[in-house]
Amino acid sequence: MSDQFKVKVAQSTNELKEIYEVRRQVFVEEQGVSKEEEYDEYETTSTHLLIKMDEKIVGTCRYRNTVMGVKLERFAVLKKFRGLGVGAVLVKDVLNQIDSSKQVYLHAQVQVVDFYTKFGFRKEGKVFKEAGIHHFKMVFS
Repeated sequence: MSDQFKVKVAQSTNELKEIYEVRRQVFVEEQGVSKEEEYDEYETTSTHLLIKMDEKIVGTCRYRNTVMGVKLERFAVLKKFRGLGVGAVLVKDVLNQIDSSKQVYLHAQVQVVDFYTKFGFRKEGKVFKEAGIHHFKMVFS
């Protein structure tokens, strides 16, 4: 299944525009996150990945270095492509790209905690709200 997907680092303004459109559909439209919270000061300092199926961008994520390690963020898959393994391919690919000598972590919405657990992430701390949505910090081990 994963052979039909192509993951790459965004390298052009057009690719970033398409990534932002995926995130707009998923986070702003579907989940009600404000544009101000969704698009932040880390857009230009993060590494953005996109995943294509039949030459169409169907998902995205980004990662960045923080004082606590490498933070994985903004995993988004277009609704009609969910359940096809897109998210799993993105997680595996980003884990292969990052510096694993640093702590790797993410903030997972509560409904996808089990999904990230399958890749070696574990919950740390208590549930918290981010952009009005309940999350857990998860650390890769």
